[in-house]
Amino acid sequence: MYDYLIVGAGLYGAVFARQAKERGKTVLVIDKRPHIAGNVYTEEVEGIQVHQYGAHIFHTNNRQVWEYVNRFAEFNRFTNSPVANYHGELYSLPFNMYTFNKMWGVVTPQEAAEKIEEQKKAAGITEPENLEEQAISLVGTDIYEKLVKGYTEKQWGRPCTELPAFIIKRLPVRFTFDNNYFNALYQGIPVGGYTGMVQRMLDGIEVRLGVDYLEQKEELEWLARKVVYTGPIDAYFGYRLGYLEYRSVRFETEVLDTPNFQGNAAVNYTDRETPWTRIIEHKWFEFGRAADGSELPKTVISREYSSEWKPGGEPYYPVNDEKNGKLYAEYEKLAAQEDKVIFGGRLGEYKYYDMDAVIASALARVEEELSVK
Repeated sequence: MYDYLIVGAGLYGAVFARQAKERGKTVLVIDKRPHIAGNVYTEEVEGIQVHQYGAHIFHTNNRQVWEYVNRFAEFNRFTNSPVANYHGELYSLPFNMYTFNKMWGVVTPQEAAEKIEEQKKAAGITEPENLEEQAISLVGTDIYEKLVKGYTEKQWGRPCTELPAFIIKRLPVRFTFDNNYFNALYQGIPVGGYTGMVQRMLDGIEVRLGVDYLEQKEELEWLARKVVYTGPIDAYFGYRLGYLEYRSVRFETEVLDTPNFQGNAAVNYTDRETPWTRIIEHKWFEFGRAADGSELPKTVISREYSSEWKPGGEPYYPVNDEKNGKLYAEYEKLAAQEDKVIFGGRLGEYKYYDMDAVIASALARVEEELSVK
């Protein structure tokens, strides 16, 4: 009999397991995939740590979380500076003075701000009611049409006028020449990849892979006094209230016999005609070099295609609109009645979580759980 059965060996599950183990609890971690680390799983290919489920750049302003992850990995100094490709025109992301200069020829922050305000007024926007209006308010019509609209509609599969304004509020806009995408004090990639970091979190903890909790729920739930469930909350309840909506991502990954394909870790394709949303060149997360510092003769790229999630597929991003928010609230009521089960993580809580927020949530939840014992 274990104290905790943890369903999912991703960040939330691994952090919860580590903390429970250090407090003297017995823990069993299971995952239906054949590997640990969930969506942050990395695998070495041609000496390159490939992010198999999409790019993950760790960034946080939470010092407690930063100190915590540094217990399990050394982080490099990678700074996320993506590039936008619009029909062959290249622009700086985040939107900054380089972007404004190329788009309009302006050279001062005042000129850029005046141009944006001029386009906002021309669009007649006072209180933004959807993503399109919010984006125009932030960066003007020209940048919205070239660098936001096509990419966003590919990513979410919906017109920007049907998407909530809050989605774009995370988008950094700077009247400086700062190319750092994240407003984060701490940032980097674990040297040697995320899989090694999660492996160290799970050191000394029993892990069983290829085990589907929902298919073996009746026998598995009797193995522990409590269950920590990090899978989709609607799946746990057999979708009895209906399906929550997610966006999914498909990856086409290939090894290329060239040392440099695009010169940057991430290039976003912002026109509507290009079917993929972005191309990741994984070697640039570690500056194009192998673990021993040598240059790598090949490269690995991944094209990302966004799609609507269907049952049996892999859910990536919760669609946090009003309709899904109401449905999740009903599932949350059901979850509150499960006194033996803790629901956590991006899927268990139906939240668009960054990695640091997942870890902070797990640390807070396990502390709350163990402090009352």
